[in-house]
Amino acid sequence: MRHFLFTLLLLIVFSCKQDQKNTKLTGDVFGTTYSIQYYSEESDDFQQQIDSLFYVINKSMSTYQTNSDISKLNRNESVEVDEHFKKVFSASQVIYEATEGVFDPTIGVLVNAWDFGPEGKIISLDSLKIDSLMLSVGLNKVKLVGNTIIKENTNTFIDFNAIAKGYGVDVIADFLESKNIENYIVEIGGEIRCKGTNIEKQKPWKVGVEMPHFDGTQSIMKAISLHDESMATSGTYRKFKTDSLGNRYSHIIDTKKGYPSKTNLLSISVIADDCMTADGYATAFKAMGIEKVKGFLKTHPELKVFLIFENDKQELETLSLNGFPEE
Repeated sequence: MRHFLFTLLLLIVFSCKQDQKNTKLTGDVFGTTYSIQYYSEESDDFQQQIDSLFYVINKSMSTYQTNSDISKLNRNESVEVDEHFKKVFSASQVIYEATEGVFDPTIGVLVNAWDFGPEGKIISLDSLKIDSLMLSVGLNKVKLVGNTIIKENTNTFIDFNAIAKGYGVDVIADFLESKNIENYIVEIGGEIRCKGTNIEKQKPWKVGVEMPHFDGTQSIMKAISLHDESMATSGTYRKFKTDSLGNRYSHIIDTKKGYPSKTNLLSISVIADDCMTADGYATAFKAMGIEKVKGFLKTHPELKVFLIFENDKQELETLSLNGFPEE
């Protein structure tokens, strides 16, 4: 009798899960694309609410919108920042301090100077101009007092593009959880957060780690399962410049020198509890290099990392650290 009741209970639970509606939403946001999938017991369509959240985040932190709060701050206009801005600023401070300044959202002035940002490049950029611009770099020169951002140097340009996309993923994920959604996956431009399982397949959520291709083509190097966690990837194989000698330079600027990073690291994937943290560290690790990343992770077991790099023979190699899943 007990066996029968247990079996019946399993059938009821399985039936309830199967009855849940599978909703898929896709679109464009933050200069890239997004994909959201979730299961709900009712025919819940949160498209309008999600679009509203995207609008608010853009209004707060998009350097590509002239009327955003961050754009006004960068023009030294008076503005009170919202809770979204404050959360990203606080998280940026934590990662800035943990990485000893390798991750620095105020490097945006150099990102623009090297023509990787929204403001347009500086003509005839030389070492003197770079040294001058570096005087305004340093998140420690920016303070949050209440709802007001205070900059020591009026030329400081704040750019959260290296972390705000991951934060956007978290905002949507938190919204879904507030609606009692227990099984979902949220992806914006390759940054991902998931919870529960893929009910349709009765398996954990599967995500892919891309093979680096400089020609713009796409293929998957490996597929892994994520369990109630987030993954973000940073790389040089899509956004880079090549000099007259054929050297490739990434869009991630060395925050100590002001020059684009030149490294054999092609791709860094980071798994963390939340996507904002994964996004920020993926950016920082790109600039740190393999040996410094390995040293850093010895005291940060909460971060799982997968590196793809070129060896001395220009062959691809991979390295899994802190238990990054194999499949």
